Amino acid sequence: MKSNSLTKVAWWLVIVGAVNWGLIGLFDWNLVNAIFDTLPLAERIVYILVGLGALHMLFEKTKK
Repeated sequence: MKSNSLTKVAWWLVIVGAVNWGLIGLFDWNLVNAIFDTLPLAERIVYILVGLGALHMLFEKTKK
């Protein structure tokens, strides 16, 4: 996967994470948990991917 494509995926993952945190803060409602309620491993994987996406974006920003 090219860096540009990876950056786009990372951007969308960070958006998902930010929206989820906003929903938790405003309404005490976790979107990721609502989607993967019976699949805690899938929920954990989503959180890991969001974190990795944020790290990728951080490193891309500091690289420039």
